[in-house]
Amino acid sequence: MTVGETGRGLLELTRPVNVIAASALTFIGAFVAGGVAEEPLAVAAAVVATGLAVGAGNAINDYFDREIDRINQPGRAIPRGAVSPRGALAFSGLLFAGAVALAVTLPATAIAIAGVNLLALVAYTEFFKGLPGLGNALVAYLVGSTFLFGAAAVGEIAPAVVLFVLAAIATLTREIIKDVEDIEGDREEGLNTLPIAVGERKALVVAAVLLVVSVVASPIPFLRGYFGVAYLLVVAPADAVMLLAAYESFADPTTGQSRLKYGMFLAALAFIVGRAALEVPLLV
Repeated sequence: MTVGETGRGLLELTRPVNVIAASALTFIGAFVAGGVAEEPLAVAAAVVATGLAVGAGNAINDYFDREIDRINQPGRAIPRGAVSPRGALAFSGLLFAGAVALAVTLPATAIAIAGVNLLALVAYTEFFKGLPGLGNALVAYLVGSTFLFGAAAVGEIAPAVVLFVLAAIATLTREIIKDVEDIEGDREEGLNTLPIAVGERKALVVAAVLLVVSVVASPIPFLRGYFGVAYLLVVAPADAVMLLAAYESFADPTTGQSRLKYGMFLAALAFIVGRAALEVPLLV
């Protein structure tokens, strides 16, 4: 295995798209809290810490999941031999150390959120992933908490609470659909995910109901005055994409969860546009 192949494998372990997405959500949390211009160094530290922590969490997840991935994802870095299990573990530790070093420079609330999240990232695969619904809920919390972390980095957490709840519900929906997609490998490894515990169709119904709740609640940030009218104009198509994804997941979970991810990205864009609309009236 060449150095270049190992480097690519290490990069793959981090899931670069997920790292960028989580870092962007942290930035949005700070932006919604109105602190990007006032606390640029704190925002930068929070964004980079998030990226490092997510990369570390993904790497350690692949370490613990290496046997399952031989069935579900044989092309991933560890199963195909690009990175050794020990190498993945050491790489994860290095990234976690970088995340901690940056997080401790932030306000106390942000440090507390970072501490909880780092413990959750380490504990997820080993203790929570195989528990029906609980592993999904933990991942949902972690995604939603990026908004809280970004806002806490600039000292104003309240505006991000609604975003945390909406993002967590949408993520919980996607995680359940992903478990339906991975049911064969999870069953082979003896995991007891929600689709295995209650059946695939019931799990998909739960996912769809959760998403409908999120869609119905999506106007709340506008109604509470956190965002301008532009938010509604962007979040409406995002809601439509996510509802379509939930419907498609009954026939094709792979397509459904992939489309849901795009809907979630569009919703994140709505948060940015909605906040900017308050500061730049021409966007309303």
